[in-house]
Amino acid sequence: MYFRNRVELFEHLFIQNFPSYQEHKNKYDVIKINMQEFLSVTHDVDEMLTILQKRLIKELKLKYPDYVDSEYLVFAMQDIFMYTNHPFVILIDEWDCLFQEYKQNKDAQKKYLDFLRAWLKDKDYVALAYMTGILPIKKYGSHSALNMFTEYSMTNPREMTEFFGFTEREVYELCRQYKRNFEGTKVWYDGYRLTKSEDSMPQMRRYFEMAIIIV
Repeated sequence: MYFRNRVELFEHLFIQNFPSYQEHKNKYDVIKINMQEFLSVTHDVDEMLTILQKRLIKELKLKYPDYVDSEYLVFAMQDIFMYTNHPFVILIDEWDCLFQEYKQNKDAQKKYLDFLRAWLKDKDYVALAYMTGILPIKKYGSHSALNMFTEYSMTNPREMTEFFGFTEREVYELCRQYKRNFEGTKVWYDGYRLTKSEDSMPQMRRYFEMAIIIV
C-alpha cells in the first residue's frame, strides 16, 4: 500500500502540465495489489480472499488506528472515508489470474467476482479502480458482476492508444541510455503496431497482450 506525499514520482512528467494534476495531487491513498501473489500462497478462493482482506486491514490499521475496528474490508474502508473524506485509488494487477487457475470452477469464479463487486462497486471510498490483466471482464449467469468498469484492450484501445507501450523512438533512447542493443530489443519486443506515428519511425509496442480496465 502506498500513501500520499509521493509527489516526486510525477515531477518532470508530462502529466504535471494538465490543470487536473494539481487538483488531484496528494488527494488519495493508493492500494496496490498483485492478485497472483495471494493466489500462489493459498489453496482455494476462500483462503485467498481471507488473507487478502487480513493483509489490507492490517495496513489500514497501521495508517488509521483510530478509525478501523472492523475485520471486514468494506466496512473498514467506509469508516476511514467517513472520518477522513479521503477516497482511495485501488490498483489491481493480474486481476484475472484466478480464472486461469480455476478454469472449470464456476463457484470459485463467482465468489471472486462477488467479492470485487462488493468491495469496489458504488463505493464512495473508491476514487478510481484500475485493473490489468489478459482476460476481459468475466461474466457469469445473465449479468456482469463488474459492469461498472470500462475496458481498454490492445485490440481496441480507442482514446488510450497513445498511452499503450512504447514508441520505437522511446525504445531507441532507452537502449542508448542503458547501453542495450536496439536491434536485439526490436526482435524480442516489437509486437504491436496500433496507429501510425507522426515520428519518422513507426510506433512500437511491447510484445505481450495487455488489457487495461478503468472505472
